[in-house]
Amino acid sequence: RPVIFSVKMVNIRRATISDLMLMQHCNLNCLPENYNLRYYLYHGLLWPQLLHCAEIPGKGKIVGYVLAKMEDEDGDAPHGHITSISVMRTHRKLALASNLMHASERSMVENYGAQFCSLHVRETNTAAKHLYAQTLGFLKADQEKGYYADGENADYMKMPLSPPMFPHPHAEIQRRREEEQRRKAEEARRVKEAAEATRSEASKDEAGQAQEKPAKGDHAKVPKKKKH
Repeated sequence: RPVIFSVKMVNIRRATISDLMLMQHCNLNCLPENYNLRYYLYHGLLWPQLLHCAEIPGKGKIVGYVLAKMEDEDGDAPHGHITSISVMRTHRKLALASNLMHASERSMVENYGAQFCSLHVRETNTAAKHLYAQTLGFLKADQEKGYYADGENADYMKMPLSPPMFPHPHAEIQRRREEEQRRKAEEARRVKEAAEATRSEASKDEAGQAQEKPAKGDHAKVPKKKKH
């Protein structure tokens, strides 16, 4: 299970099926919105690349996770949706939530070509809305009345991810795009130079052939034989 990056002695990596029960335990300890294990399995089997967890190395303890999926209903552009994200209270203020989000968003783009990411957040959850809007770049797109089981409204937020909307904020993906653009430009330059060289050689050959052919009127005149 390769580590994507580490933050303050906590490893962030892609989650596996064996992590799902620990992710559920983290959810039960942190959030009022809880899901049965079948729902975690549903995400893990259909979109395994999008699930990530924060783990204390050597202990196997999950202290944070992100549960995400892909959506393309009603003809919308392919996009990812954050189903749930949580970090244990003992490990907050370490940027784990934002790094878990970055890892999942990156996977949405690299594996599914997602054009944007969406999520729901409680209308009164000012701390979470500050993270999404100020740190991660999400914008409120709509509000859904009575979205949560207790009747509270949800803000529906979106963040563009892919080139059609604006350059992706993740440095690694941007670096790869720039390398691909440079490679294509270099290939186009080589093709152009080769075409110009071919034309130049063809012009030289034509000029050489023209010099070898005698011009009209330049043939040596053969003297006529005199009649005896």
